[in-house]
Amino acid sequence: MTDLAFENQNFLWGNEAGPVRILSEYLHPKTEFQSHGITDTIVVFGSARIPSPESPKSNPPTPLDDLSSYYAEATTFAKLISEWAKTLKSERPGRNLNICTGGGPGIMEAGNRGAREAGAKSVALNIVLPHEQHVNPYVDPELAFEFHYFFMRKLWFMKACRGMIAFPGGFGTFDELFETLTLVQTGKKSKIPILLYGKAFWTEVINFKKLAEMRLISEGDLDLFGFADSPEEALRFFQEKIRFELTQSTGTKT
Repeated sequence: MTDLAFENQNFLWGNEAGPVRILSEYLHPKTEFQSHGITDTIVVFGSARIPSPESPKSNPPTPLDDLSSYYAEATTFAKLISEWAKTLKSERPGRNLNICTGGGPGIMEAGNRGAREAGAKSVALNIVLPHEQHVNPYVDPELAFEFHYFFMRKLWFMKACRGMIAFPGGFGTFDELFETLTLVQTGKKSKIPILLYGKAFWTEVINFKKLAEMRLISEGDLDLFGFADSPEEALRFFQEKIRFELTQSTGTKT
């Protein structure tokens, strides 16, 4: 018996079925978000390579070992924001604020771990890669998604995003941070609070003021983001801004 078209793996993985695969990576998360009441997210970005404080130290030591404190602070932040999010439910019936990460190790794991410690669900948008990226053990299985296409994963990072925090990271973190800033700068994403965690790190690796002085960005663009150096400071940043965001019609314009 000939396979039905939607059961034919050779067809589904062929060039002609590309639109079907793309549509699936849109419809599946949408269905699950609606089913589990995921309406608003705080997206946590950061390096997959930063180890937890419990991890064995490298021998010989590497600079990454010195960054493990960011893992601990990301965990604490996610726990604090998840606990605070529970208090918003009475103010905004039908709306829920959840942590969303890339689902992998490092800072992403810390974000899901903090939510788990607060007794809250969290979202994981994982990407299939040849190395580095595997789903961490703190992800809620029903809210863990595997993506083949980077651009569909990016869409779901922004679709329900009501705030974004970026911990130290490499190319992937920079990619997501600057894409978010560009979307907000150009009005393709309604303005959301964007926080860079670890001011010393961010101001050393990126000279934002120099970009403004050279008029490559405007002075006003420097107001698109803030800095924080403790989980409590990061929590206050979002507490001051997210209540306003939850009253607005936000989201990526698609």
